[in-house]
Amino acid sequence: MCGIVAYLGDKQAYPILINGLRRLEYRGYDSAGVALLDGGELTIHKCQGKVSDLEAHVDGRPHAGTVGIGHTRWATHGPPNDINAHPHQSTSGDLALIHNGIIENYAPIKEELRTRGHVFRSDTDTEVLVHLIDDIQRTEEVDLAEAVRLALESVVGAYAIVVLDRKDPDVMVAARKSSPLVIGIGENGEHFVASDATPIVEHTKNVVYLEDGEIAVIDRRQGLKIRNIKNQVKTPFIQELEMHLEALEKGGYDHFMLKEIHEQPRSIRDSLRGRLNLAKGEVVLGGIKDYEQKFVQAKRILIVGCGTSWHAGLVGEYLFEELARIPVEVEYASEFRYRNPIINEDDIVIAISQSGETADTMAAIELAKGRGATIIGICNVVGSSIARVTHAGSYTHAGPEIGVASTKAFTAQVTVLTLMALMIGQKRGTISGSKFNRLLNELDAIPDKVQKVLGAEAQIKYIADIYKDATNALYLGRGYSFPVALEGALKLKEISYIHAEGYPAAEMKHGPIALIDEEMPVFVIATKGASYEKVVSNIQEVKARKGKVIAIVTEGDTVVKGLADHVIPIPEIPDPFVPLLSVIPFQLISYHIAVMRGCNVDQPRNLAKSVTVE
Repeated sequence: MCGIVAYLGDKQAYPILINGLRRLEYRGYDSAGVALLDGGELTIHKCQGKVSDLEAHVDGRPHAGTVGIGHTRWATHGPPNDINAHPHQSTSGDLALIHNGIIENYAPIKEELRTRGHVFRSDTDTEVLVHLIDDIQRTEEVDLAEAVRLALESVVGAYAIVVLDRKDPDVMVAARKSSPLVIGIGENGEHFVASDATPIVEHTKNVVYLEDGEIAVIDRRQGLKIRNIKNQVKTPFIQELEMHLEALEKGGYDHFMLKEIHEQPRSIRDSLRGRLNLAKGEVVLGGIKDYEQKFVQAKRILIVGCGTSWHAGLVGEYLFEELARIPVEVEYASEFRYRNPIINEDDIVIAISQSGETADTMAAIELAKGRGATIIGICNVVGSSIARVTHAGSYTHAGPEIGVASTKAFTAQVTVLTLMALMIGQKRGTISGSKFNRLLNELDAIPDKVQKVLGAEAQIKYIADIYKDATNALYLGRGYSFPVALEGALKLKEISYIHAEGYPAAEMKHGPIALIDEEMPVFVIATKGASYEKVVSNIQEVKARKGKVIAIVTEGDTVVKGLADHVIPIPEIPDPFVPLLSVIPFQLISYHIAVMRGCNVDQPRNLAKSVTVE
């Protein structure tokens, strides 16, 4: 959950590193630092805080060098402070290292190194690794690349690292295991290394994604060479980035989150494009075509994910069970591997992750794959770890999501799950032809209807202003809307720091109703559908306790309008597609409340994007 960027070339490294760290700051913003090599001179600047704090810290100090590494941190071992910030330096002062991940056996290695005279300054596991590499380099009399390889044979855990040696300023060594690392190949011998492609795309479109257990040696004289932990030489596989630079800019919006909320008509349309064919009346998902029969014959589908992706999976449960009539279980990926789950060879496991790098989801995949299940991935990042380790899958085509609180990724994931459920339902014969065609047409109209909901932002902002000082909130929904209630509550608490909980509406009277008073905002999804009358009854229960009701209703509704304090209408839509519309007002309410409370919307405290540690 830290951001890594590195450069070796003929330009000054510092401006490239700082700009790269700005693009990676969504991965961690507790502290930041850079190390620069200018000939044989190694200079390190680091401090607690954001990248802007690092810039202020460096201002006026020496920062020359055409080789450098940069890091923005999300703290795991040790509090966020200047000392624990990366890069970390060896006892000899020769080596500097940045690291994303966790070294699980750092404690015994640290004690052993102390007996050999190593002095540690920080609380981090990362510093132990740079000392270990330094110790091996000196005692075994090997070069940096071999010292890194030997050191990594000794460590347990996850890592993406880049290491510099001031004795050899023409070389940079990078390695990865269970944590992403991509190498950009520029012109005139330039090379870039980063946690993801966002810092690279403005410099080159040619990239190499390191695989687990691979070590890259970037040499100004000899170019890029890759080998693995077992010292076997690997041929770099160069790919072309599909990302565009403008997708990484705010584009006139105040925050990335607001931009990404407003991008949802396009991101949903892009997730449908080439897959939904109205003329032929079919859904084609090329990424899983070879596994369609596995889906058709599946006795059970398991869906794993974390956070917002888990909520998307819950919507998928309703979709697959109603449309394809396949039993579904939705699991927190973080719990899945630790409860010895029963997994059969005829199970389908769908792993959902925005980044494609989520450590808990990767661990769940490895467990299920080892037991013979078919693994289908749904992720947003081309070339990501999950995209490479699954049997098949579908990209969401949402485009880069920079805001830490996920928005367009959720609706894109739900869109892909909807396409999957419709396709499998048609092939299993569990959806009539007329219903299938009607749903296809309704799904095709979703982007325009999302755009219409976004048009109500002024009204939603007005409601946000009324409830911005609330200390608690309750979100209620039934059926397809229950996962949206969970997602709405998550958005509010993660960016505005207001405590919020999502519940099935009928469960309110089994406990949460005790919390309701005249100060409690209760957000309810009360659209026309199978559970409408029941939700109306739940609203009446809230009003009887003087709660404030903010209801999402179907256009033209008069019943709920007469009961609720505020209503937000959305276009009429079949029940399976309601989540794609009803989540939009919740995203906007959370955003505007957070802005009004003075919160950092794109970088909420204690959080980071792309959770690459367990």
